[in-house]
Parts: sequence; structure tokens; C-alpha cells
Amino acid sequence: VAEAAAQLRSLLAGRRALLLLDNAGSEDQVRPLLPGSPGCLVVVTSRSELPGLVAAEGACPLPLDLLTVDEARHLLQRRLGRHRVAAAPRAVDEIISRCARLPLALTVVAARAATHPEFSLDTLASELGDEVDSLDSFAGEDTATDIRAVFSWSYRTLDDPTARLFRLLGLHSGPDVDTTAAASLAGLPVRRVRPLLAALARAHLLAEHSPGRYTIHDLLRAYAGELARAHGTDDERDAALHRLLDHYVHTAHAAARLLSPHQAPISLAPPKPGVTVEAIDDHGQALAWFNAERITLLAFVDQAAAAGYDAHAWQLAWSIETFSDYRGYWHDQAAAWRTALAAARRLGDRDRQAHAHRCVALVFTRLRRYRDAHRHLKQAFDLYRELGDQTGEAHVHRAFNWVYERQDRHDEALRHARQAVDLFRLIGDRYGQARALNSAGWNHTHLGEYREALDCCQQALAIHREIDDRYGEAAAWDSLGYTRHRLGDHRRAIDCYRHAFDLIRELGSRYNEAVVLNHLGETYCAAGDVGSARQAWQQALEILDGLEHPDAAQIRGRFEGLDQRATATAAPVAG
Repeated sequence: VAEAAAQLRSLLAGRRALLLLDNAGSEDQVRPLLPGSPGCLVVVTSRSELPGLVAAEGACPLPLDLLTVDEARHLLQRRLGRHRVAAAPRAVDEIISRCARLPLALTVVAARAATHPEFSLDTLASELGDEVDSLDSFAGEDTATDIRAVFSWSYRTLDDPTARLFRLLGLHSGPDVDTTAAASLAGLPVRRVRPLLAALARAHLLAEHSPGRYTIHDLLRAYAGELARAHGTDDERDAALHRLLDHYVHTAHAAARLLSPHQAPISLAPPKPGVTVEAIDDHGQALAWFNAERITLLAFVDQAAAAGYDAHAWQLAWSIETFSDYRGYWHDQAAAWRTALAAARRLGDRDRQAHAHRCVALVFTRLRRYRDAHRHLKQAFDLYRELGDQTGEAHVHRAFNWVYERQDRHDEALRHARQAVDLFRLIGDRYGQARALNSAGWNHTHLGEYREALDCCQQALAIHREIDDRYGEAAAWDSLGYTRHRLGDHRRAIDCYRHAFDLIRELGSRYNEAVVLNHLGETYCAAGDVGSARQAWQQALEILDGLEHPDAAQIRGRFEGLDQRATATAAPVAG
């Protein structure tokens, strides 16, 4: 090798030449081929990062990501012609998605389309859809263009522990995975799994899109899943999935308790050996973790139920409830609780069924599906009656209060709120009592019973302060602000709303920040302060647009006719 390298350098001396070194496996393969004098350019392609060349030889790294959607479409246009691609835009989008924007996969599909011009792109897209989690559509006799063969070139370079982790990642259904989740999946300490993840990233089998968070594109995930099924036993794969679910359930439950410390916790089985639970120390960290894991947690509600882990599916739905409510992700809540309800039925657990019925009803109320909400609450109430669970009955009365309240049926809402207050007082639940008192106060205001409204809301505020329930305190201040607004005491209403807003902003409940800002805007407008009203509504609109929330349309309507006094039609902070 040394003699051949010297001969190559002599041959290139004094010349201007381009050397393309394709598909290098390591730095040692490249170094003997590097020219010894200037004037030559060497381009090295590799599935590894080859950091040694960057450090020792001064190579300039040029990482290539997946194609963008536009680049993928341009690739298909070059292979198939603009007219054919433009004639089937939905099919082209589906093909790009199914190919995970991977150039090789796109060229394989394009080759099939080019050699069969009678096949419509819709048909080819449908074929890819039929092969979900499979690489069969990208198989062929030519190993240079067979996806499995090409992936195997990178896979075969891995040592045994790294290869095992890659296979297990085929069991992970979320969009990305962090280090602690990967450690739980592998049943290894975090310190041992970090170098394995780094090795997979160097081999471009994973991508570290942010520190400690890794993505794997869909075709590589399918390849990893095939390897997982081909290597190891069903028991080994089941144990890995169980550890992963334990990781998400225990971490999500701990984070949920930080967001809502006064809510009664649920009982969890101890995590399996080898599980790493994320350390989350405060409210801010809990919000950040849920933000990062939201889509993954939703995916695992479904994956847990599909794999027969019904208890985990229900527990995950419970754990993401408060965060989803903070952010206004009601469709997320609806999907998770429907899955959880079916899981509770399979478990034959009537308590979990009742809780799921109540939570489904609350989401349906948000979505203005009042008939469905009533139906689920009736089922929840009947189950709690059978179980003799007065706490559950009290919570259902509060939920009935809210459904009737949203339908402007305030007499019926108030009746249920009072029943909830009485039950919570009877069982000594101060948290529930305060929440129900606030609901009663809101309905008294709508019925024009302002003295009673102030009394209920002030009682609620005192209890919330006593037990240090900041979210409940914010809800009480919001209700007091609304009552003062209806009394025409705009200065005191604004003070109440500002108390509510400061607490809500501190808690990070973005949706309810917008709710309070909307109320503030209405009071400023009623007081004739058009500039402050516009500012409050603009802030609310920015929040709702950031959440891509449909309530943004309502706020946009507030800007029309700002010179006229707004009527105070509002929904409360959900307390």
C-alpha cells in the first residue's frame, strides 16, 4: 500500500486533478489516496462523518441532508417530465412522503414509473401506501439500487451493541428519540448509550437534530424494524417496548404532577429494570419536556394500545391531559382519551372507564359537541354511582356545570356547580370545592346575581391561596374580573384580570393567556380605552396564531368596530 500510494503521488505531482473517492468506509481508506502536492481536489463521499480527516488533514465537511420537498419534486420532474408530475400533485406529494425524501428511494420509484409509462402516479403512490413499514417497494436485483442492500453497507460497519440499539429503534414510533428514552429502550445506563447514538449518527443511520435528540427517517426505521424481527426473540422485543413505555409513562406522570400538583395522582407499577426516568425538577422543565415529547407521547398512546399495553395507554392519556389543556391541543386530547377509553374497557376497569368518559366529555365540550358530551357524562356518572365514588360524582357535576355553561344554560349549570360544592365539602376536598365555587360564581354573574357571584369567587380565591393552587387562583381572579366588568367597575375588573394574567403567564398556559387578554380587551373597550383594547387583543391573537388555534378568528373579529363598545360575551379560564 505504501509503495502504491507513493506511485500515485508521483503520478499526480504538478497536475491539476479531481479525485472522487466514493463510499469511503473509514479515514484509513482515504489517507493513502491523498495527493502530496497542491493543485488537486479530492471529494470523498461516505456514510460516516470521517472526523479524523477534518481534524488531521483539514478536510472541509459538507453534510448532505435529505432532499427538501421542492428538491424531491424537481428530481421527479427531471426523471419523468414536468407534465406528468404536474398532472398528479397529490400522488407526487404522497410518493415524496413515502420515500422519506431519500434520493435513492425516489429514483427507484421514478425508474418504475419511467419503465411503465402506462402506470399512473396515483397507482404507484397507492402501492407505496400498501407497503406501510416495508421496504418491498424499493427492492430489486441490482444491489446498487436495492434499499436494503444500500442500508446494509452502513449497518454492517456497526459493532454488536450499536447494531442492537439500531434494531431496537425500529420499535420506536415517535418522530425523534432522546438519550434517556434510547437508554430505556436498550436497557442500558445513559453513559453507555451515548457513544452508541453518536456512532449511529456518524454512520448517518440517525441524525442528531438538536443536542441529545435523534431522528431516524421512515425507511431506515422500517429497515431497523425488519432487522429487529429477524434478530432476537419476541420476548426480547416485548421487553424493550415495555421498558420504553415505562420510561414515557413515569416521566410524563412526574411532569404532569409538577404542572398540576393538587390533582390526585394515579398509581403506577414500578418501572422495569433498565428503565431510565427523566429527571424533571420544576414546572418550567415539565413544560419544556412536554413541548419536546408531545407528538411522541401521542404516538405511544396508540402504540401501547395496539401492542396490548392498555394500562400504559390509559396512563399516558392521563399524563398529557393538563399540558394539552394548557396549550389548547383539544384534538390531541380527544384522540388520546378515545384510545384510553377503549383500553379501559378491555381492562374491565370501571373506574378508569368513568374517568375517561368524563375527560372525553370535557374535550367534546371544548369542541362544541354538546350532545356527545352529555352522553359521556351520563355514562361516567352511572359508573361512579355503581362504584360508590363520591369524588367522581362531584367531578361529573362540575363537568355538567361546564357543558351547560357553554350552552348558556346558566340555571342548570349553577345547579350542578352547587351540587359539586356540597359533595366536595362533604368529602373534605378543598381543591375541588374551590374549583366548584368559582364555577358557581361565574354562573351567578351570568344570571345577574352579582353579590352571590362575588361571594363565591372570593371564597374560591381564599381557598386557592390557602392551598397554593396558582392555576385555580388565576381562574378565580378571571371570574372576579368578569363580575366587576358586568357591574361596570372597569378599573377593578382590569386589576383582577392583570392578577389572573400574571399567574397564567408564570404557569405557561398559553391558551389561557389569550383567554384573559381577550377579557382585558373587552373591559378596556367598554371603558373607552380603544388603544389598550387593541393592544390586548393583538397579544391574544399572536398567541393563538402561534398555537394555530381556531379561536384566533374570534379575536380578529374584535378589531372590527373598535370605536364601538364591545359586549361582554366570554368564556372563563377553565377552572
